[in-house]
Amino acid sequence: MRVYLDHAATTPLDEEVLQKMMPYFTEKFGNTHSQHSYGKETAIAVDKARKQVADALNCSPNEIYFTGSGTESDNWAIKGAAFARRDKGKHIIVSAIEHHAIINSAKWLSNNGFDVTYLPVDKYGVIKLDELKKAIRPDTVLVSVMLANNEVGTIEPIKEVVEICHAKGILVHSDCVQAVGAVEIDLKDLGVDLASVSAHKFYGPKGVGALYIKNGIKIDKLIVGGGQERMQRGGTTNTPAIVGMGEAIEKAVREMQKNNAYIKELRDYFVKRVTEEIHYVTYNGHPTDRLPSNANFSFEFIEGEGILMLLDLGGVAVSSGSACSSGTLDPSHVLLAMGVDIVLAHGSLRFSFGKHNTKEEIDYTVDLLKKTVERLRKMSPLFTLKEGEIKNV
Repeated sequence: MRVYLDHAATTPLDEEVLQKMMPYFTEKFGNTHSQHSYGKETAIAVDKARKQVADALNCSPNEIYFTGSGTESDNWAIKGAAFARRDKGKHIIVSAIEHHAIINSAKWLSNNGFDVTYLPVDKYGVIKLDELKKAIRPDTVLVSVMLANNEVGTIEPIKEVVEICHAKGILVHSDCVQAVGAVEIDLKDLGVDLASVSAHKFYGPKGVGALYIKNGIKIDKLIVGGGQERMQRGGTTNTPAIVGMGEAIEKAVREMQKNNAYIKELRDYFVKRVTEEIHYVTYNGHPTDRLPSNANFSFEFIEGEGILMLLDLGGVAVSSGSACSSGTLDPSHVLLAMGVDIVLAHGSLRFSFGKHNTKEEIDYTVDLLKKTVERLRKMSPLFTLKEGEIKNV
């Protein structure tokens, strides 16, 4: 059996979405900026997709700018907003548990004349609003806090962040990449000035994202070139991917309640079995205010990478953290920011569920996980020592 439990990394392209995309690879191939009929028919398709994204997020179509990824959107938002306001100040604040697209953009800014404050979180991964108030300075120009964390699934109090920042005239950006299709997103209600999304997280195609820029907000360009995206982002329009993003987000929002109920039921069943049947495990993230698809566990006495590889050999795909940080042996910066011990952080795995998973797959995964953990702990001197201490009590 092959089981895919890494939907936070990427999701399979929805078959209906693919069918909507196909004509734009072949017969409807025109450049959207061409003035003839070929260009006009693709421009109409892109306009439709822009409206689909805007409707799903409750904003205006002219506030949506298509990009090549959520990472590009994050880079554009952070760097563009900071440089557009550098005459006012050169201080930005980002949460300590942001995606690497934000963290590394902030580091880039710090190497280019800006000051960066990393906002601490509590043991559940929730930002500390009091610390935000303390961190704000007269020269603070931007705050970036993600709506939902990609590793532990914790949902952040974005409306409260906006209220605090707007009272001081500070822009707010939110990375909403993990949240679309999993929680209701009303950008007008949230009040953020900038927001990033990515299609492949909600059963759309890879290689396309979007940045929401509230009307009236001006940011510097990240990619210069032609007049695409209303002169704000150069590069030939990726019509098939944009069409796919529009269809995928419309379907994701339309089916969100049904999908979330099903996915949460699977996730809760998985969590119950793991916590009851495997000893020395910690469930990371907020117990209730979290994405319905996410379950992040730390397994004491063993390495998460070892568990991951053995699960993969058994046909189960999971993640040891963010897919974007795979290949590194460093522990999760998210878990460390939450106060998780560095040794325990090394023993962590993220399981993220999707609409195609089944209860049979969950049972198979838990059974394999139990055997894997038991096998690795038998080779762990730390576990042997712990078991000896218990027997001697």
